[in-house]
Amino acid sequence: MNRYVGVDHSTKTGVAILDPNGNVLNRIEIQADGVLDAARINDVVIRTLRLIQPTDKVAIEGFSYASTGSFVGQQYAIGWAIRIGLYVRKQKYIEVAPTQLKKFVTGVGKGSKEELILPIYKRWGFEHPSDNVRDAFVLAQVIRAIHEPVQLTKPQQEVIHNLKNPPAKKPAKKKKGK
Repeated sequence: MNRYVGVDHSTKTGVAILDPNGNVLNRIEIQADGVLDAARINDVVIRTLRLIQPTDKVAIEGFSYASTGSFVGQQYAIGWAIRIGLYVRKQKYIEVAPTQLKKFVTGVGKGSKEELILPIYKRWGFEHPSDNVRDAFVLAQVIRAIHEPVQLTKPQQEVIHNLKNPPAKKPAKKKKGK
């Protein structure tokens, strides 16, 4: 049986796991234990990766480059460490931009965490007190929609199309004189 996993990485990382029919198999918020930054990051990453099986289809929320605050560095470290952990396992994943996640829920690429609560509940009947787990649930729905015949709204179809057909990456330009 295919499983679809959404990961919203942060100092409190949300993970949601769905079956092919969209039923929730697991949903959890992983909060770091430990005092030292490295120990906290390692704890979240290991606990997250343990939930992901080798055959799972995984969607990870892309980085929010507008984020500020004292924990942004840890959020990036956790995000990259999870990606590296999946890479080492040779496990593919897709990255869903925050605007794509919001568009998948609301039909537009905007909205606060609070503005996503009601549309998530209305569309899927899912509720959770953690915005990280709610985001992870939507990410799991996104990856499920890529692999299963799911009825989608027009904005959701656009998100899936753009994830399946990303623009080609341009090679980095070399600086002259070096």
